[in-house]
Amino acid sequence: MAQVTTSPAYLLLEDGRRFEGVALGSRGTALGEVVFNTAMTGYQEVLTDPSYTGQLVTMTYPLMGNYGVNPEDRESRSPAVAGFIVREAARRHSNWRATGSLESYLEEYGIVGITEVDTRALTLHIRDRGAMRGGIASDGTPEGVLLEQIHAHPTMEGLELACGVSTNEAYTLPAVGHEAFRVVAFDFGVKAHSPRLLAERGCRVTVLPAETPLDQVLNMDPDGLFISNGPGDPAAVDAAIEVIRALAERRVPVFGICLGHQLIARTFGARTFKLPFGHHGANHPVKHLDRGTVEITSQNHGFAVEGADDESVPGAPDLRVTHRNLYDGTVEGIEHRTLPVFSVQYHPESAPGPHDSRYLFDEFIERMRLERGVAAATP
Repeated sequence: MAQVTTSPAYLLLEDGRRFEGVALGSRGTALGEVVFNTAMTGYQEVLTDPSYTGQLVTMTYPLMGNYGVNPEDRESRSPAVAGFIVREAARRHSNWRATGSLESYLEEYGIVGITEVDTRALTLHIRDRGAMRGGIASDGTPEGVLLEQIHAHPTMEGLELACGVSTNEAYTLPAVGHEAFRVVAFDFGVKAHSPRLLAERGCRVTVLPAETPLDQVLNMDPDGLFISNGPGDPAAVDAAIEVIRALAERRVPVFGICLGHQLIARTFGARTFKLPFGHHGANHPVKHLDRGTVEITSQNHGFAVEGADDESVPGAPDLRVTHRNLYDGTVEGIEHRTLPVFSVQYHPESAPGPHDSRYLFDEFIERMRLERGVAAATP
């Protein structure tokens, strides 16, 4: 089995803070925004989440790679992260589903990683100073050269990444069992679990490129519209805005998550802003304001929707807040006051993470049923 290398490597932040480590995965340099993820498991889902495009992901849990990797746990065809930072990479993996090691997986896809890093110190630094650009070097690049490259690298604000990771061609997932609804899903970096969960609920899901025009969507006569997660600054994304408004006004239910949530909010006048260090992990508490219940959620975003102290959304009087983050009070869910439109900031598909929020897919199904007048399926 692959052994963890002992070749030296280092991580450098744009403020000059340096962290020593050992090379992991492919050799070279990697640039991006350095963020931290608090999930204890699910590293392959994290690696393949397109929302991490352009980011160097730090895992706060100290041991990664102990159960290896396998084809079933991918959320996209290949890793999307710019680089991977861990405290300790397992020297051997053990799991009946495993087909390879974390080390070999990173090597196969050319992902530059680093291990033996003091991830606690790094996480505290990012928490106090905010997410910032950084670079991993495992090829002997001098610190001065790497720092110049880091400062020349674009910041996440104003960066449009979502359309770049979208599918080039539409594809369809057939419904599992009886087909009850037709859903179109806009792909801004969709994770595989989201359309799969809709298909399991009787939906034929057609996944569309992010810049699919309105007339093409209308010709499909969908029962519902799903707007996926994705990377980058939502303020830089113009795609799907016209489609969201047009279908909502035709009373086609619209459901968005993560970037999709932000795009829905912006469609109806809300504003978004950059969080200091984002929300990344599988253990974030969110309160459902209508039910008074708390969900433990999976999250991955660096931007959020501006909110007020009450349920109102500044600039968007037709929207109301339905969910709030219990860590910092930010808006985690909204719905339209009169149209069948709702969204959440987090990842209810829970890959990785708890299943507390999967009811939202059922709520989407119920809204399509009500708008189409379809009788509820008999269990």
